[in-house]
Amino acid sequence: MTLFNRRTALALMGGTLAASGLAAPALAANKKIKVGALRFTSHSGNFVGFERGYFADAGLDVEFEFFQAAQPMAVAIASGDIDYAVTAVSGGLINLADKGAIKVIGGALSEEAGIDGQKYLISDASYQAGIKTLKDLDGKKYAVTQAGSSFHYMGSKMAAAEGIDLRFTPLQKVGAIIGAMKSGQVDAWSIVPHLAKPLAKAGAWHMVANVSDYIPDYQVTTVFTSAKNAADERGQTEAFLNGFSKGVDDYAAAMIDKTADQDEMIDLIHKYVYTDRERAKAAPSIINGTMRINSGAALNIASIKDQLAWFQSEGLVDAGISIDQLVDTSYVDVIGA
Repeated sequence: MTLFNRRTALALMGGTLAASGLAAPALAANKKIKVGALRFTSHSGNFVGFERGYFADAGLDVEFEFFQAAQPMAVAIASGDIDYAVTAVSGGLINLADKGAIKVIGGALSEEAGIDGQKYLISDASYQAGIKTLKDLDGKKYAVTQAGSSFHYMGSKMAAAEGIDLRFTPLQKVGAIIGAMKSGQVDAWSIVPHLAKPLAKAGAWHMVANVSDYIPDYQVTTVFTSAKNAADERGQTEAFLNGFSKGVDDYAAAMIDKTADQDEMIDLIHKYVYTDRERAKAAPSIINGTMRINSGAALNIASIKDQLAWFQSEGLVDAGISIDQLVDTSYVDVIGA
């Protein structure tokens, strides 16, 4: 049972829909573009594409704008402050697509069997109190950033599979969730491995299952842009996807397939991720954050359809929005259809 409704979700989204009514993107001359990013290993396709000149080779002058969360990136795309970004599908993202402001144009981070991925966690306090499995979480508090977030989706899919009810608890920021898990204010959460593993080792929580066990082939994040860019700036958009995809291939070769120099790739990623740590301390977290990023920005449309259907079933987005309003499938290979 989900304790959010659509009205609550839209209120928590902090004015996203209002922002979607702002002016269309004002694109700069000479193919200068702004790319939104988070300082996560999962955004490495963009970092490698920039550092190795793949964007420049594609005729693009890329400037990064860094964000603290995914939701503001969607608003920035809609308002024209940035041109391209990578983020999870959320209620806010879908509502912006419903307003004709943005389009998903490709796939990025994915859960893939055989590659370490996101983990379901139980807080140490709850674990010591006898909550040892996900089934034991019936009626307990499950942390999310906000209603309609990817955390909400992951928790709800797991709860449905286990036949349990969760009390979804919105805490807005990942840092706040980590603190609440450490102090036992919430019972469970799900998060990427580079955050899950070190804090599990330190005793803050227990990793009890993989997200991929409950949501196989989950398209965790997508590449998206404004609807205007998707429709009217095809050459620029193809150039961006080309540079991004080359960066992804290099990342995969080094970090997953081990056919390229991993140390060199870690050095590159460290310019953007865990910059407050010396390289020796940053490297393990960068390695732990390694997950599959789809080659060629291929998009798992079956996963996107499932996510859209879930948001609609929960009343978090309009029941009438179609997959074609959310996704432009003309740019990349579509998989999972």
